Amino acid sequence: MGVPAVSSPARDDGPADANALIDDFGLRIGRAMGWPPMAGRTAAVLMLGEAPMTMAELQAALDASKGSMSEMTRLLVENGTVRRFKQPGSRHYVYEWRDDAWAGCLQHQLDATAELLALAESAHARSTGLPERQRERLRQMHEYYTFMVSSLEALLTQYKRSH
Repeated sequence: MGVPAVSSPARDDGPADANALIDDFGLRIGRAMGWPPMAGRTAAVLMLGEAPMTMAELQAALDASKGSMSEMTRLLVENGTVRRFKQPGSRHYVYEWRDDAWAGCLQHQLDATAELLALAESAHARSTGLPERQRERLRQMHEYYTFMVSSLEALLTQYKRSH
């Protein structure tokens, strides 16, 4: 796959099987985040990589099409874990795992939840003509997303302080 073996953090008796680790990321992150497995595999390659990678290098490392890699890198950039930039003197973009990827991931979750809170606020405000049962559901939605935004903001602040 073009990805070098990495030392296992759990053992000192030799290199880990990088390909198996990348496949594991594909399955677990893909499932947990609702991403396609290729996004998880792309995340693993970038996380384990020692230098930024071009689109062509990612395609070769993962045996993937340009279209697939374009979609996967866009997803990872949007989710706050990967950054896309041009290195000085280069015409091509490169991708790398962000040093603050976990804060970026949490910020993405906060932003998405805040967007749902805005919907809940709007829907709740316009619910006066609805039957009581529907108004109650919208009230609960508003209460839930208010709680979630507040909790995610506190979590992000706490995480940033600790790192």
